Amino acid sequence: MTENNVSKQRCGMFSIVGRPNVGKSTLLNKIVGEKIAIVSRVPQTTRNQIRGLYNDERGQIIFIDTPGLHLGKDRLDKLMNQSASGTIEDADCVIYLVDSSRAVGEEERIVTDRLKNVRSHVILGLNKIDLKGRNVADYIALWEQAKGKPVGEIPNFTLLPLSGSRGTNIEKLIDILFEHLPEGPLLYPADIVCDVPQKLVIADVIREKFFQILKQEVPHDLGVIIEDMRPVRKNTMNIKALILVERETQKSIVIGKSGQVLKKAGTQARQELEELLGTKVFLECHVKAQKRWRDNVSLLQDCGYG
Repeated sequence: MTENNVSKQRCGMFSIVGRPNVGKSTLLNKIVGEKIAIVSRVPQTTRNQIRGLYNDERGQIIFIDTPGLHLGKDRLDKLMNQSASGTIEDADCVIYLVDSSRAVGEEERIVTDRLKNVRSHVILGLNKIDLKGRNVADYIALWEQAKGKPVGEIPNFTLLPLSGSRGTNIEKLIDILFEHLPEGPLLYPADIVCDVPQKLVIADVIREKFFQILKQEVPHDLGVIIEDMRPVRKNTMNIKALILVERETQKSIVIGKSGQVLKKAGTQARQELEELLGTKVFLECHVKAQKRWRDNVSLLQDCGYG
């Protein structure tokens, strides 16, 4: 690459925000072309900032997938909201993602109020447009009400229909983002797609499997701590994971009759981790009921939050 081309490269940071379960992680995975963020129909599955990287000849886009901004009450909820809000002011552009198939709710009004005074460019991403987007007009009206003018007159603003699952308008989104990137060198090597610590990735893979199996039964109260991971012999990784729940009754659900839920989640997680890590994995999971762990600073830090 010539020196002139390097000087014209662009690099910047974009924050993906919105209320829980609007498709932020699905969109990020689609953009970078690999699964780097946990995806589930259960709200609030993303609990950390996840940085995904998109690279092409124009430069590098650093996407920050944040936890959904929501109405919460415990310390974990507060950390998740702080994590999401903290990225907004530093971003070169904010992608405000909404689920156009769902009605506008109170959480959506909170997000809009948080974003209405942002100085950087805002893209209102009308996600899940493939599901007919019957609430598009309501989301536009909500933003117009917040800004006090029609969307066509709002500066530093783009309205874009999207489908993260089908890839609708993903290339157009990338083009718009590069238009708002500052010129500068790449901040990450061009051959990586994510900067999440390995232990957090492994914990998220395990947590996702329980979410998929248990649906709405326990997930909000379930956390994963990677207590130990080390190679035990050539091409084999030993991983020990602690599964946290709040109550003994939840512990029984997570383990399942004759240990079937724990076994199924462990098997599915091990298979994905072997593909992810490129080695055989021996995964040991045990479950502990820890009352109010979501308010325990030490345990939250062990989980990688905050």
